[in-house]
Amino acid sequence: MKERFIKSTIILIIGGGITKILGMVIRICMTRLAGLEGISLYMLVNPTFSLFMTMSQFSLPNSVAKVVAEDKYNNKKLVLGAIPLTLILNVMLIIIIILAAPFITTYLLKDPRCYLPILAIALVLPFDAISSVIRGYFFGKQKMLPHVLSNILEQIVRLILILWITPSLMKTSVTNAVTWFIMVNVFSESLSITILYFFLPKKIKIEKEDFIPQKEEVKDLLQISIPTTTGRLISSLSYFLEPIILTLCLTKAGYKNEFITTEYGVITGYALPMLALPNFFTGAISSALLPVLTKEYARKNKKELKKKLQLGIFFSLLIGIPVTILLVTIPTLFLKRIYHTSHGANYLRILAPIFLLSYIEAPLGTLLQATNRASKLMVYNLCGVILKTMTLFLTCFLKIGLYPLVIALSANILLTTFLHLREAKKILT
Repeated sequence: MKERFIKSTIILIIGGGITKILGMVIRICMTRLAGLEGISLYMLVNPTFSLFMTMSQFSLPNSVAKVVAEDKYNNKKLVLGAIPLTLILNVMLIIIIILAAPFITTYLLKDPRCYLPILAIALVLPFDAISSVIRGYFFGKQKMLPHVLSNILEQIVRLILILWITPSLMKTSVTNAVTWFIMVNVFSESLSITILYFFLPKKIKIEKEDFIPQKEEVKDLLQISIPTTTGRLISSLSYFLEPIILTLCLTKAGYKNEFITTEYGVITGYALPMLALPNFFTGAISSALLPVLTKEYARKNKKELKKKLQLGIFFSLLIGIPVTILLVTIPTLFLKRIYHTSHGANYLRILAPIFLLSYIEAPLGTLLQATNRASKLMVYNLCGVILKTMTLFLTCFLKIGLYPLVIALSANILLTTFLHLREAKKILT
């Protein structure tokens, strides 16, 4: 079991690394092909895209993975029964997007060019949702290769289609090019579904009855997916409110809008992406850890449950500690090498030790999901978001520049990690 967990983690890290590199190449190509105007329009639509993708997936990769790992149902019926549910949800989301697109375009994004890209989001959702359900099956079986291979080929197809079609669309309008950037996901996700299908057991015979959701299976899936998705939506709302609160309060405190925008850009554009680098690895570790912890919890083996969690935390710290030391001691070097600037070094020195706690929060959160405590995970995240928002609002009037955001982020991490640790102690003792 230990060897399988380590193997799964290594596959996810290597495959994820290749996917990240391809993603960076795609972003560079998009920028060069569509120019500043095109990429700015895409980034304007992207938060809406991310929000609907979160709702579309409904945290089914995690919930399907957990229930499959428990091995108490017929996995074929579980996975196929989840597909009609996710399609019903996505039909509802498609209707919402079509009806809300004019409002979002006119009153929220305030750019009429966003209309077609937002409508394109509706077409992507069902393909992404089906892909997520099938991925959850492979996660639950601790078979990471299909997921990794489909992700890599998906990115390659995206890159080819963007390079091939975008130049022609740019001759018509930048809006059409940006719409294509979103539409291309339909083709890449379709390929992903096809690849995942070929990795499914060959002896499976699919019948119409298999697509009928079973009450107990649906109940188990929703116990995880509802609180997990709610937690993610709460976090998204928090990030949405963050710049609004900062701008409102700091301007009242006497700061100029230009200063607020610049410093906020330094924190969110330079410091936070560097602090989030280990999250890529801890996320891979957590994905591999979920089915392992689920199996041990189902067997009521607390000793092995504790060992596997400790192993997950060890791997997270193995990556997190060196990164933290480097960002505390020589932040300027990394900022100059990556961004060609020294702005943000002071923020990095303060936040890096605090973010070390967030790297162990990921495996702790996985423990809560594996032990049927997803609702508590949601509550703890909500507590963190409330504390962060209150801290941000109150400290903005201390006239300490953008450090209220640093304090608020730190308070959020400290509280949520403490709550996760306290719950983990209850589970393991």
